[in-house]
Amino acid sequence: MKTSLETLDGLKRSLTVELPIDIFKQKMDKVLQSMASQVTIDGFRKGKVPLSILRKQFGERASTDAVNEIVNETLADALTDAKVTPAARPMITKVDSSDENDFSYVVEFEVYPEIKIADFSKLKIEQIKVKITKADEDRTMTGLIDQSTEYKSVKRKSKDGDQVTVDFKGIIDGEVFEGGEATDFQLILGKGSMIKGFEDGLTDIAAGKSTNLDLTFPKDYHAPQLAGKDVTFEITVKEVASPKEPKLDNKFAEKFGEKDMDALKKSMKEQMRVEIDNRLAEENKNAIFNELLAANDFVVPQGSIDNEAQNLLQEMEARMQQQGMPSQGNLVASAFNTEAERRVKMGLLIAEVASNHDLTASKEQIDAKLEEMSQMYGENAQQMVDYYNEDPTRLTHVELLVVEKMVQETILEKATVTDKNRKFQEVTQLTQQQV
Repeated sequence: MKTSLETLDGLKRSLTVELPIDIFKQKMDKVLQSMASQVTIDGFRKGKVPLSILRKQFGERASTDAVNEIVNETLADALTDAKVTPAARPMITKVDSSDENDFSYVVEFEVYPEIKIADFSKLKIEQIKVKITKADEDRTMTGLIDQSTEYKSVKRKSKDGDQVTVDFKGIIDGEVFEGGEATDFQLILGKGSMIKGFEDGLTDIAAGKSTNLDLTFPKDYHAPQLAGKDVTFEITVKEVASPKEPKLDNKFAEKFGEKDMDALKKSMKEQMRVEIDNRLAEENKNAIFNELLAANDFVVPQGSIDNEAQNLLQEMEARMQQQGMPSQGNLVASAFNTEAERRVKMGLLIAEVASNHDLTASKEQIDAKLEEMSQMYGENAQQMVDYYNEDPTRLTHVELLVVEKMVQETILEKATVTDKNRKFQEVTQLTQQQV
């Protein structure tokens, strides 16, 4: 076997592999012999068709099969011989079986970039700290009250706190956009669950009335095909309902699985701490990795970006399906390229830092992480642990989480770290808009 590696544009490489022509001829004969037992040709018994006849009728197909088998059998060794590792499966671009002595094929692929990690000591990283206040606890209790609030239809105009039931159509460039139409849609005025102007436009209006709202989707809207677009909502108000708040007693506490109000308040505080710790872990992780990304600029394989963008599209479609929202059929994977590129870069950086600092996850660390993750599953905690332990691929995901945390700690040890105090409500503020 002879190999020749050529550098093309950027991260693209071309590898030529040469083999004795006899290897191709033998493989062709083997493929044709396999065909002989499967095909029927007039004048010949099944399995008795001469190779010369088969070669005339099925030569092109047999050649393709033979080439694919040869590539599958020899490519790994050829890549090792050329001392190169593809970022994705190489594509066959040329095959030459016309030479009397040699058979050759050419594959093209992308490679991962060589990354030289910037000095951690030059990184300046902010880490968020949050103190839960009495006001935060009161707001959280208000949220529990809202969950138990009942609404009664009223014959007056709507105001903040009311629940309104509406039919609406969202129109962009003269057409209803996909996912922009709803019937008997309910929302609480003043909660800020919709895009800016939607709830304001439904205040001070009675049931049976219609209105048109000319609004604009935020530039950072979660659905990129709608971000920054002007939209007109045609809305009919079908009902206005006034809230009736529940009495804060033991019966109220029992709705949330607690015996009395004291137990509910204690449980609520514990959950608030868990929630903020989880949010801070994510926010602070992003702060670390954003600085790492900014300090390390490099090109990544386009194929890796395309694959990750496809994953992001599938994740979004799965979330929409779970939420009962219609599929964004006109959305393409390339819309996620920016985030996909970021994820690919981040994965490569984490792997490089882990390799440079010999960071590996022990069984004890993996088990501890599994135990931590299982706490979210209550009575089903052990089932969750078993689910991961029974599949090495799933367990690898947990291992990567442990290594990722070790990478964060390694960076923080050397970087300049500044604590930034923020409010509980600011960190936990959800931006999940429904249209």
